[in-house]
Amino acid sequence: MQQFAKRLDSINEHVGRVMAWGTLLMVLIQFIVVIMRYVFGIGSIFLQESIIYLHALVFLVGGGYTLLYDGHVRVDIFYREATKRNKALVNLFGVLLLLIPVAVLIFISSWPYVAASWQALEGSKESSGIHGVYLLKTTILVFAVLIIIQGLSIALSSLVTLASGDTGDTDSQDA
Repeated sequence: MQQFAKRLDSINEHVGRVMAWGTLLMVLIQFIVVIMRYVFGIGSIFLQESIIYLHALVFLVGGGYTLLYDGHVRVDIFYREATKRNKALVNLFGVLLLLIPVAVLIFISSWPYVAASWQALEGSKESSGIHGVYLLKTTILVFAVLIIIQGLSIALSSLVTLASGDTGDTDSQDA
């Protein structure tokens, strides 16, 4: 089970590393847009829209990576001081009762929105913009899938911790 969880983790690990380069690209494009506008008096809708696309990619597609490294906001009044077993229980129930149901709800409710965009091959409202809005909207579904994958990994790791009977007070890595 732990090996399967590690394979699931590797999906978000690879995706997250690619998305990290997206942040650098986004900053560089923003720099170019500012230089073009304020130094040369030239505007580019395509470049401005690419910043929006990259922003969506970084946050939506990088969501599973953030969850992999426990980077999402957590109200941890009790969690921080909990034993490994209690952390595993919180993580398991949190994934099964909150994370996966919400991710499935996001996927199901977004499907018609994304499908309609694909059906129309929706593009930018601007003639010189990016004509791939349907691709941008698809990142909502990708987000839900990557979050579900990472949630399954967390659940499996939590089950391994619970099955091991380890109740250690110190924890080198949260599940």
